[in-house]
Amino acid sequence: MKTILVAGATGNLGGKMAKHLLGKGVRVRAVLRKQKDRSVINGLVKMGAEVIELDMTNMEEMTRACKDIDCVLSALSGLREVIIDTQKTLVDAAVAAGVPRFIPSDFSIDFRNFVMGNNRNLDLRKEFYAYLNLQPIKSTTIFNGALMDLLKTNMPLIMKKQKRILCWGNRDQKMEFTHSEDIAAFTADVCLDETSPRHLFIAGSVLSCNDFVKLLSEITGKQYKIFRPGGIGLLNSVIKMAKIFAPGKGQIYPAWQGMQYIKITGPFDFAGTKSRVGIMT
Repeated sequence: MKTILVAGATGNLGGKMAKHLLGKGVRVRAVLRKQKDRSVINGLVKMGAEVIELDMTNMEEMTRACKDIDCVLSALSGLREVIIDTQKTLVDAAVAAGVPRFIPSDFSIDFRNFVMGNNRNLDLRKEFYAYLNLQPIKSTTIFNGALMDLLKTNMPLIMKKQKRILCWGNRDQKMEFTHSEDIAAFTADVCLDETSPRHLFIAGSVLSCNDFVKLLSEITGKQYKIFRPGGIGLLNSVIKMAKIFAPGKGQIYPAWQGMQYIKITGPFDFAGTKSRVGIMT
């Protein structure tokens, strides 16, 4: 029986990944910072996970936690201190403990060809990606498009009250979205597949703005329409203004970050690799 170490199991995506792994009869070792809220730990233990509370910046503690592990799965979510600093410690510890495989927290669109500075969150993933490529461990990055869950929160695309779909460019441009539950199920399979390649591409849905109009109109029974306020120049200006007046300091997904995802998944600098994207059904 394989043992998978999960970092970030207290988060939404990481918790779902731990659940799917345990459902496959896999041993899950969840590493997390010391928790004041014991219900978080109790929930993981109740599911059947082994929980280790430690200092995730401590190399010795992390190396001990990685002992006898078949694959380290990072579902960590955060900014530089997490995506760069903590993940570096995590992969270094995995290498020191002789772990054969590592799956980084790259669950996003394919950022490899993006110019640094276009998207803060993807910049961090790209920086860690470069570091990971230099490490003597087999790794698999999963590109799943935009997180579909964000459509309900900070990704300004669906304007429910106005019955509009916000579109800054070509209304037929396809965008890739995958729900967190599907990402978690797919990742659990990848953890157990020792032949997994360096990159995997999946998408739950591939939709354009026009597709969203049709879909939302059918689902709600109310007619949605396209709202196109302008092009890339105006969108860039809106993002700059949002960063000034609503910076969301310390937030992973402030409003302006959601706008950056709209820009990247739109027709302006989209870098999706359609020939290698598997559609999940």
